Amino acid sequence: MALKLNCKYLADFVSEDDIKAVEDETRSAYNKLYGDKASAAGNDFHGWLTLPVDYDKDEFARIKKAASKIISDSDVLVVIGIGGSYLGARAAIEFCKSKNYNLTAKGTPQIFFAGNSLSPTELSEIISICKDKDFSVNVISKSGTTTEPAVAFRIFRKMLVEKYGEKEAAKRIYATTDRAKGTLKELSDREGYETFVVPDDVGGRYSVLTAVGLLPIAVAGIDIDRLMLGAADAMKKYENDDVLSNDCCRYAAIRNILYRKGKAFEMMVSYEPDYTMMNEWFKQLFGESEGKDHKGIFPASAIYSTDLHSLGQYVQQGERKLFETVVVFDKPKCDITIEEDAENLDGLNFIAGKTMSYVNSKAFQGTVLAHSDGDVPNIILELETMDEYNLGELIYFLEKSCAVSGYMLGVNPFNQPGVESYKKNMFALLGKPGYEELAGTLAERLSK
Repeated sequence: MALKLNCKYLADFVSEDDIKAVEDETRSAYNKLYGDKASAAGNDFHGWLTLPVDYDKDEFARIKKAASKIISDSDVLVVIGIGGSYLGARAAIEFCKSKNYNLTAKGTPQIFFAGNSLSPTELSEIISICKDKDFSVNVISKSGTTTEPAVAFRIFRKMLVEKYGEKEAAKRIYATTDRAKGTLKELSDREGYETFVVPDDVGGRYSVLTAVGLLPIAVAGIDIDRLMLGAADAMKKYENDDVLSNDCCRYAAIRNILYRKGKAFEMMVSYEPDYTMMNEWFKQLFGESEGKDHKGIFPASAIYSTDLHSLGQYVQQGERKLFETVVVFDKPKCDITIEEDAENLDGLNFIAGKTMSYVNSKAFQGTVLAHSDGDVPNIILELETMDEYNLGELIYFLEKSCAVSGYMLGVNPFNQPGVESYKKNMFALLGKPGYEELAGTLAERLSK
């Protein structure tokens, strides 16, 4: 297996006695995923646990077939979704390919993600890109009524109909939605869109290994069989409740120990810019799962060495309330050897003949030592390289660690009641029927 949890730089912050002290608690949290379902909060959203092997093989084949069709007839795929409906797919594409995928794609369509904000500027840019190109749409929504994606889908659906006509437009719309109900499912059945399923027992932030993530990932030319194999092997590897041998449990335990010692902020760090969107996926996964009941570790992120020139000062000497989880890779996707310069004006001849990956590794080593000396605990996740198999394991590792950690924290890791508050206010301010009383109250507050 690829992933290794390296706790070498935690010795001054978390002892083996600390870990043993929470061993029973960690085991209890783990077993809430498998034990008495009736007593486990969020037990109806545990479907991701066996997803890497227990998935719809017929739908999986249809995903690959649809991806091949999109590759053959489209210059652009517009993926419409928000939160877990787009973050995992985008993270996987950038992880396995590049954050510059749309500039470097060969033989596969450009992929743009819409419906994840209400910015007219952003949406207008994607509209402009699609106007003179053949494009398809993958709309992802359990209900079909979430504001941000619904607005974007209304616009792109109209564009498709105007460009290709009703019948041909329907062949270019792929809906990932509820199996049997909801506005989007009803529309898809009526118009004849090909549909894929958002499983009832898998929440949005855990859905990257379902059709939600797999269709866009496959369109990018990424091997989804290898992705699922990595996750399946991880499922077997982390299927025990021993905090000493199961790194999922150990990571969850360490996070909670650090939290109880006053480390309330976790910064996920990588030294590869192609990891940027994985950081964003991590922030939703852990932030939405743990941030409840006035509890939770606040998830942040950085890309080093870039952000060492902006956040490095704070990390080194700011408030001592954070810890870092650093994701490093043994092998880069490609490498460059630094050549000698006759004049040596920049003074860099001392690294001539070295590869950039070697220099990057020394930046990591120097930083982890400096930050540890600065009272910042560092957890290291080591992987072989940035490919499908390693990503599959990493996704499953983080999902399972998050679930165990949330149960240790004493919250339900599978709900998100707080996200409804802003929606109610927004609907009221927009004049949605049924929100008149709230609209009056909000208007009065805004006028003060």
